[in-house]
Amino acid sequence: MRSQGPPTAVAGYADRVSVTPGEECGLYVSTTASSFRVSAFRIGWYGGAQARLVWSSERIPGRAQPEPRFLTDTRTVRADWQRTLTFTTAGWPEGAYLLRLEADSGHQRYVPLIVRSTQGMGRTVLMHAPATWQAYNRWGGYSLYAGSSGAYAARSLAVSFDRPYDAEGAEKFLVYERAAVVLAERLGIPLAYTTGTDVHRDPEVLRGATAVLCLGHDEYWTPEQRQHVTEARDAGTNVAFLGANTCFRRVRLEQSEKQPDRTVVCYKSSFRADPCFTTHPTLVTTDFRQSPAAAPESSLTGVLYEGFPTDAPYVVHAADHWLYEGTGVRPGDGFDHLVGVEYDRVTPGAPVPEPLEITAHSPLVCNGRRSHSDSAYYTVPSGAGVFATGTMRWVEALMAGTADGGHDHGMDTRTRAFVTRTTENLLRAFAEGPAAHHRPAPRPNVGELYK
Repeated sequence: MRSQGPPTAVAGYADRVSVTPGEECGLYVSTTASSFRVSAFRIGWYGGAQARLVWSSERIPGRAQPEPRFLTDTRTVRADWQRTLTFTTAGWPEGAYLLRLEADSGHQRYVPLIVRSTQGMGRTVLMHAPATWQAYNRWGGYSLYAGSSGAYAARSLAVSFDRPYDAEGAEKFLVYERAAVVLAERLGIPLAYTTGTDVHRDPEVLRGATAVLCLGHDEYWTPEQRQHVTEARDAGTNVAFLGANTCFRRVRLEQSEKQPDRTVVCYKSSFRADPCFTTHPTLVTTDFRQSPAAAPESSLTGVLYEGFPTDAPYVVHAADHWLYEGTGVRPGDGFDHLVGVEYDRVTPGAPVPEPLEITAHSPLVCNGRRSHSDSAYYTVPSGAGVFATGTMRWVEALMAGTADGGHDHGMDTRTRAFVTRTTENLLRAFAEGPAAHHRPAPRPNVGELYK
């Protein structure tokens, strides 16, 4: 991307998080330029190129849209702009797209869009995480983390998809998801595409899927999404968690004035103020592990989120595990900076499925406290295998040492080669069907490592 320019140079949002092929989509754009153009790029693997141009608009007259609305009850920012254009996705293949807004001033920004699959039978489903993208979105001065003053107490309690994303417009996708999409497409395994908000509403895409892939930062889930992924696992669909801090926050999706599921609600530590607190406790928006209706995420992921921030080597424990085949690792081998910036671990006393094997056991220090990050693999009676990396930097490591590796945290090409081969082993195995039917069983070792 060329220069973003000032925030008012050009920005936009779509009226949908995802569309099915052929559906129309509306774009809402504000720019100080006299005109702009939209170009749609599909992310993938094209003989070395990582994106392909699928559609471009004509030049469109520009206009500066009004200031956003501010909803005081939940401190929610909504742009509520006038629709600028409508386009059709007829002929667009399913996949992850970036819509590039190019102002005639030379400034650019992205709008992410998933062209989703309606069926995932026999395919690996890539499940993108727009609820998490939106939770961290600071456009208009407010996110689920801070208000315009920077204070946590002034944060939004609900955030809207009816506004642009901040920065280049697709930061979380570019950092935590794009490299995994490119790798999966390069392998040539059958793929399907969806989002967590779509799985929340309709689990059909998971029916008969060989695997579902949760990407690098997928923190905000609804109870319905979690239930649907768990049911898929219990029906034989493998699950991979390539990040950390996954399925940590319980959220609720609410409609805007015009569209369903356009608002992500999460009261966090103010959960007693959530309108559902007295009426629907299972929908109260706080951490999954917290009351009311506590349900630690480890019962699905196998690991429990523990802390932030950290930076530590990833230390291989079960070097002979099938996941590490062809990497050449030996027990105790480390990969600098691969554990961070958030991490998960197997926590004795937290609910986890059995049998479970820790494949990497990485010592670290977080906020002065010594602990470990764990990669873990377990299976369930359906035959499904579940793997969690235990670190948020896994997908970033796929770009380490490359021109795209701007967020590589000092990770090197050796780390990229290790993570790439391990991820290839994982995706190829999971694409074959329930992993317990064709890969060695987990060797329980939690008691050995946490005496």
